[in-house]
Parts: sequence; C-alpha cells; structure tokens
Amino acid sequence: MQAGQIIYIVVWVAIIGLMFYFLMIRPQKKKQKEEQKLRDSIQVGDELLTIGGIHGRVVSIKEDSFVLESVADHSKFKIANWAISRNLTVHDDAPAK
Repeated sequence: MQAGQIIYIVVWVAIIGLMFYFLMIRPQKKKQKEEQKLRDSIQVGDELLTIGGIHGRVVSIKEDSFVLESVADHSKFKIANWAISRNLTVHDDAPAK
C-alpha cells in the first residue's frame, strides 16, 4: 500500500466514527440526561405514569425508588427510579414546552 491509500482509509474511518457518534451516542446521552433530570425533579405528591402504564401519586421518595399510591384503589407499591415514564404534575418552576 502507498502512503496516500493509508491516509485515505484513516480519513474514512474517522468520518464513519464521527457519524456513529453524532447519530447514535450523542442522542442517547441527551436522552439519559433528560430522564435523570425528570427523576431528580419528582416531589412528594406528584402524579406519575410508569413505563407499565400505572398511574399513581408519590407518597415517599427513596434513593433508588419511589412509593406510589394508586389513584383507583389507594393501594401503595414501590417502583424503581428507572420505571418512571412521565411526571403528569405541572410545576410552576418548570419551563413550558
């Protein structure tokens, strides 16, 4: 191989690496930051929707879980942080979309 061909290959590998970063890694990190921001903003009394479709009100907050009270029959259950899909409560300090 000649030196020009090696440089050509290295440039293409770098371009493919950058495309991979901007199309896959960067959006995933942005999504993870938004999910963490959602989890950090949850307060006692907020209405939540889990990824399983369960609606409930936050009764207590622990380090890695929430205790929810169901809206229908007021039963309480423990949900992991990662299982929260949306916060249905609108806070005054939250920016409007």
